Amino acid sequence: MPLVAHTPLPTFYQLRQRGEKVLTLERALKQDIRELHIGLLNMMPDAALSITEEQFIRLVGSSNQIAQLFVHPFTIPGLSRSHETQQYIDKYYTSLDQLQHDGLDALVITGANVANPTLEEEPFWTPLQEAMNWAVNNVTSVLCSCLATHALLKQLYNIDRQRLPGKRWGVYSHRITQSQHPLLRDINTRFDVPHSRYNTITSDQMKAAGLTVLVESVEGDAHMAVSHDQFRIVYFQGHPEYYTNSLLKEYKREVTRFFNAERQSYPPHPENYFGAEAAAIADNYKQTAITNQRQGKPLPPFPEKQIEILLDNTWRDTSKALLNNWLGLVYELTDIERSVPFLAGVNPDDPLGLLAAPQ
Repeated sequence: MPLVAHTPLPTFYQLRQRGEKVLTLERALKQDIRELHIGLLNMMPDAALSITEEQFIRLVGSSNQIAQLFVHPFTIPGLSRSHETQQYIDKYYTSLDQLQHDGLDALVITGANVANPTLEEEPFWTPLQEAMNWAVNNVTSVLCSCLATHALLKQLYNIDRQRLPGKRWGVYSHRITQSQHPLLRDINTRFDVPHSRYNTITSDQMKAAGLTVLVESVEGDAHMAVSHDQFRIVYFQGHPEYYTNSLLKEYKREVTRFFNAERQSYPPHPENYFGAEAAAIADNYKQTAITNQRQGKPLPPFPEKQIEILLDNTWRDTSKALLNNWLGLVYELTDIERSVPFLAGVNPDDPLGLLAAPQ
């Protein structure tokens, strides 16, 4: 499923330079291939905006469905932006109004950083509610990541997320709980997923709301669930889009925050992420960083490259397979004419036919 560089968004060029298949708009228009238009609501803060955009577009583009993929990044008001980042958004991002006018086949919603005790207190809460309300009524399927999952479950079911005793941060093993679900077709029964969050919505909370939990960690923490119709909304609590070094960069940022007295304790290693050699390098650096801090010396260069070459990616293939299944179902269910009401000819309460009574 080739991506189409339908705008001058730099990510399209960068992905093409890395060997990803990205068609020019001119070439795409010459091909008689079905189009899928995927929205990407990017709510990440400035420092992570571009890389999150790239991660999700790359993951979506890894699907092997036969269609041309048009990905439309956009954002919402209420998110603090620097002048430079706002200029980038104004230049390369689409507006929600335009997407509502043109229509989308599917939507991905990223996580976001929060600064208030409850989601309802966030400045972006009302714009996000409006965007999600439109999406669940007009888009074939919505895929939510991390904070977006918590926000939509709050909006639709008034489920409050629970504060974890400590940050769930690392790479965790998961098991499929509903192996026959079409979203899990040809997926390994056990696989890893990166997580990075302070809050959770439990499997019991999801099930009590009528959701189907599809994937749990081996400790029973829900990673993936679907709405009662089995497809309209797909919820992730983890980060299948993460690159191999994403957690490393988070760790490096937290080390810098500690050195600058922005956090009290030196950050622990992300769980199940560093092997013995990588952990030793990180711990040696920790001792030097703490010593320099006490002596008023500058923070030494972080050994990012030394650690990065020692990291394993144990989630990419499964992440690609999940997105492939999701987009394949979107492809099957989305009517070619977007002016036709949602899923014309398909029962909107059971688009996959999984809830139909046996004949």
